[in-house]
Amino acid sequence: MADTYKMTIAGLERELPLCPLNEKLDIAAFVMFSDVEITVASAKELLKKCPEFDVILTAESKGIPLAYEMARQSGKPYIVARKSIKLYMTNPVAVTVKSITTASEQTLYLSAEKAEIIKGKNVLVVDDVISTGESLKALEELVSGAGGNISAKAAVLAEGDAADRTDIIFLEKLPLFFK
Repeated sequence: MADTYKMTIAGLERELPLCPLNEKLDIAAFVMFSDVEITVASAKELLKKCPEFDVILTAESKGIPLAYEMARQSGKPYIVARKSIKLYMTNPVAVTVKSITTASEQTLYLSAEKAEIIKGKNVLVVDDVISTGESLKALEELVSGAGGNISAKAAVLAEGDAADRTDIIFLEKLPLFFK
């Protein structure tokens, strides 16, 4: 059985599997998919820490359960920046990102209709984990390009050096595991 890292998140204990990122570094995998209990509790605790906002923005796909639950609890809408252009998207705005957990560069897209929802609004940018901050930076660029204002940037976990940032809201620090 693989090694795990035990931690408490939003009052709930979880064991996160350790996964090799490269020969010198492992990361603890935090996956909210299928864990309704952690999603509901994390959304509740993050909303307590976040300032007022009009709309939530997240990147496809691991931040979706959190964004949905934060929207459900707050009664505010949420928008997902997609990883590919969908047939229904008109005049999409695009930003390229290189994330620590993704093998290659990805592009995030917002349709003109979703960008219009963000225009002039206070946007809460959310994700499951902030690590290098590259995905977060791409979401910030999308908000800026759509004419929105960042209300706050929030995540359940801040990994590695991200935990030292003063511009993000998070529930727990997630260490990196050097070999």
